[in-house]
Amino acid sequence: MKKFNRFNLKRFADRISAKALIQGSVITMGVCGIVLAGAIVFTSNPVQEDGRGGFDTTGVPVVNEDVLAIIDGANADSAETALENTSSELSYFTYRIKKGDMIGKIAAKYDVSQDTLISINKIKSSRTIQVGQYIKIPSKPGILYEVKNDGETLDKIAKQYEIDMAECAAVNHVSVSGSLVAGSMLFLPGAKLDWVALQEINGDLFRKPIRASWRFTSGFGYRENPFNGSRSYHNGIDMACPTGTSIYAALPGKVVQTGYSATYGNFVIVAHHSGYKTLYGHMSAILCVPGQSVSQESRIGRVGSTGLSTGPHLHFTVYKNGKAISPLGLMG
Repeated sequence: MKKFNRFNLKRFADRISAKALIQGSVITMGVCGIVLAGAIVFTSNPVQEDGRGGFDTTGVPVVNEDVLAIIDGANADSAETALENTSSELSYFTYRIKKGDMIGKIAAKYDVSQDTLISINKIKSSRTIQVGQYIKIPSKPGILYEVKNDGETLDKIAKQYEIDMAECAAVNHVSVSGSLVAGSMLFLPGAKLDWVALQEINGDLFRKPIRASWRFTSGFGYRENPFNGSRSYHNGIDMACPTGTSIYAALPGKVVQTGYSATYGNFVIVAHHSGYKTLYGHMSAILCVPGQSVSQESRIGRVGSTGLSTGPHLHFTVYKNGKAISPLGLMG
């Protein structure tokens, strides 16, 4: 066995100390690395929420530094400030619908029109907006317009909507004299929706044809047939009330047909603007003639139970361009 003198023992001790020092340094570095990695993980991965995007367009977005804000109903002051600071460039912010909100109320608060909010957000019925729903509000009033044909000009569109052509060109970054491509979307500053479209969306286009008390007995669409129990299509609504109750035209127009049908009994059809027609069935008496112009105050018949009917009621159908649609969303 090799003998250790004092010199050899010192060398051996020095080696052990150096090895321990190296191992200790490695351990220390490892611990620091773990702590550092944990810190990086902690700071780069915060608690994740249900993030969602929206309001996408096909074009490159224009960034407006003055209105880089997402604003909900609880932050109205910030919304007003953002609008005040907006430049002539078109910009948008989002608004979250809260309890008690109506389209007209929101539009008035942010100095735009109902037409603007309806058009920008493609609202089909202003009565169906929901609490918590997000809508876009632009920095100026106007509506969206889709170019219908290749070669359409800004001059023609501006004249049609009675707006300033130069402002329209500036907002949309297009040439005043250039031709447009079908399908392109333009923002028309200051333009308004056709009054018929606005009334449709607000549910105020038609008046109820029965002005007295009535009971809703059958809806639009598929239902159980009251005669044989089978599933069948119903192209209108049934409004039950006593025989003889007055029936009025739901919209101004011209009577185009009166007569008797095995299904509808005594019936009247009235033609209206914008491709609308209305049918009134099961009358006990017809009080108008073909070719007669009628208003919403014109009495055109009386409730009965003629034709295929289980009792006195008015069958009321609305047609749009020859296709039956539900009357419920159109009646004020």
